[in-house]
Amino acid sequence: MPTQFTRRSLIRGITAATAVATLATGLAACGGDSDAATTTQAAAKSGHVVIGQVSNGAARQTSIKVAEVKSISAELPAALKKSGKLEIGIGALPAGFPPLAYVGSDQKTLTGAEPDFGRLVAAVLGLEPEVKNSTWENLFVGIDSGKVDVAFSNVTDTEERKKKYEFASYRQDNLAFTVPKKSTWNFDGNYENLAGKTVSVGSGTNQEKILLEWKAKLAKEGKKLTVKYFQDSNSTYLALSSGKIDAYFGPNPGIAYHNRQVADTPNATRTAGTYSGAGASLQGLIAATAKKDSGLAEPLADAINYLIENGQYAEWLKAYNLSNEAVAKSEINPPGLPLDNS
Repeated sequence: MPTQFTRRSLIRGITAATAVATLATGLAACGGDSDAATTTQAAAKSGHVVIGQVSNGAARQTSIKVAEVKSISAELPAALKKSGKLEIGIGALPAGFPPLAYVGSDQKTLTGAEPDFGRLVAAVLGLEPEVKNSTWENLFVGIDSGKVDVAFSNVTDTEERKKKYEFASYRQDNLAFTVPKKSTWNFDGNYENLAGKTVSVGSGTNQEKILLEWKAKLAKEGKKLTVKYFQDSNSTYLALSSGKIDAYFGPNPGIAYHNRQVADTPNATRTAGTYSGAGASLQGLIAATAKKDSGLAEPLADAINYLIENGQYAEWLKAYNLSNEAVAKSEINPPGLPLDNS
């Protein structure tokens, strides 16, 4: 899953024969063989989960107090509760996608917002988290085969996926505009504000589809939106800092990561507005993903709602500069991206 991940990459089909053949090597345990992971596990046993450890600047390292909630862990399927472990799937091979999931600065630990949130949920459930990293395709094979219990890996809730999986939502699926920090322009949820602007977007992405639709609407009104393309993110941000473009439209987490990385430099950027990755009619949602009828959706949602109600959820989002993707509550199998758009 590339850094500039797209709707298409999130929902592309799985070539089962290839995925099964490579599952054994592609699905590897992470987090149990590094000093950081050992520290994290020790902290969890003492009632704390360390967020943003070895994150290489993607997050502010934060120790969050959280412990098992017996009334919620009692909801777990008996076999899972007996095992004492929550096998968490992450589809970040080969290169990762900061700030969501990637190998940390110790070159060993799988870190990022997604595995960290999985560890928080595991703590509420009274289970030891065991994080397993794989390619995006093998993530779903891991769920299907029982190699992992749940995926925390930026999985979008779609109606197509509900045929095989059950969901507990935990984050908005948003796109965002980034501009130079000194810019006064804001999107404000209104495509009309793009009139006269030059905006960069990734070719073949969901955000390109949305941006071109807005461009066509503006053209009918006699207004102009110029869309530009660059080969990589470095070229895009160079164009932004030099004034060749007014804004870049891309996935919100990647933009939040970039904003943090350049915050104290002359090329500092900021988010100038967000937009649902599912379009105007539906707020896209990222969800914990388990095998259909596994009995996990309810305890996962209850654990997430406990974290929301008691403040740990907000601490986690703030640590990763993702507060603008907060949800008010976790929902079980909420409306997802429709079949005709997934």
